[in-house]
Amino acid sequence: MEGLHAYSAPLEGRRPLLRLDFNENTVGPSPLVVEALRAIPPEHIAIYPEYDGLREAVIANLADRSHGRPGLARPLLPEQVGLFNGVDAAIHAVFHAYGDRGDTLLTTSPTFGYYSPCAQMQGMRLEAIPYEGRDFRFPLAAIRAALLGPAGDGAPSGTWTPPRLLLLCNPNNPTGTRLAPEPILELAAAAPHTLVGVDELYEAFTGDSVLPLADLAATPNLLVLRSLAKTAGLAGLRMGFAIGHAAVVDRISRVTGPYDINSFAVTAAFAALQDQAYVEAYVAEVLRARDWLVQQLQSAGVRHHVAGGNYLLLWPRGEAAAVDDALRQAGILVRAMAGKPLIDGSLRVSLGTTEQMQQFWRAYARIEGLSAAP
Repeated sequence: MEGLHAYSAPLEGRRPLLRLDFNENTVGPSPLVVEALRAIPPEHIAIYPEYDGLREAVIANLADRSHGRPGLARPLLPEQVGLFNGVDAAIHAVFHAYGDRGDTLLTTSPTFGYYSPCAQMQGMRLEAIPYEGRDFRFPLAAIRAALLGPAGDGAPSGTWTPPRLLLLCNPNNPTGTRLAPEPILELAAAAPHTLVGVDELYEAFTGDSVLPLADLAATPNLLVLRSLAKTAGLAGLRMGFAIGHAAVVDRISRVTGPYDINSFAVTAAFAALQDQAYVEAYVAEVLRARDWLVQQLQSAGVRHHVAGGNYLLLWPRGEAAAVDDALRQAGILVRAMAGKPLIDGSLRVSLGTTEQMQQFWRAYARIEGLSAAP
């Protein structure tokens, strides 16, 4: 463990500032969530959490076809939904349950930074395939070759062993790269010896989920990760889900504690899942704000990249660290991508409301000496 590099992020002192650094919901949760939390009887704080009905509430939310959502391909059972203390805990559990020394984690680069330390903890080998081109296209052919091996069938042969895990962040953080669900399902079907995890934390902003097409009986090696942090505004309460074959969900749930999710998170999750209209309205506002900001970037000639998720990348004319610091002095947090493959020198900017993006653009334009829209 002496050589382990922990995933770390600057979490302190953020609350008074405009938080455009961690892709959080920037306005807070539904009023129904706030009301439910305030209604918790004081004596319930002394009782261990109860989870009855929460898995069913997740399934009902996923199956809801209102607001133009596609719903589910096939009905889910409660045992196919795992509850976790945030998706970070689900990711850690996946590695703990499936990863072993010498096994391979196959993923892309750059991607969510927590995958790598989790692989290190288990002594796994990391194979990270770079995104392609200036627009960071998904390296599908390279991933398929690494996943299926020299024989092209994903089966162990000779000295080649298939990857134990394939983790895909879709849309990818931080590049926003999107992969349609059909190729993901094809990869899972072609590689039955590999657990294919699809990290869908940002799916709500682009609609690329595999769940509307997935058949978990046909692809029992497929696992989908979801959260209530990015859209429903529960990042501070930590509520994540793993959706997959019952045997897989059971295996990763065995390596967690019996009461890892606290009662406040459970109460908030029930309320958030019942107010999908709030989530849809917030997503719509973020997309409007994205369009507005992209127009400003294009007009000012600022190099940027926007694809999926509630964030974009931009490349300052000045030194990125200096611009990052100047924005902080102006009360705005963004995330510098220093040292990350392919995007070193860029800033990742989370997207909030139109008003918040106007605040960001005024500060950024002033720092960079650009003409800001009124």
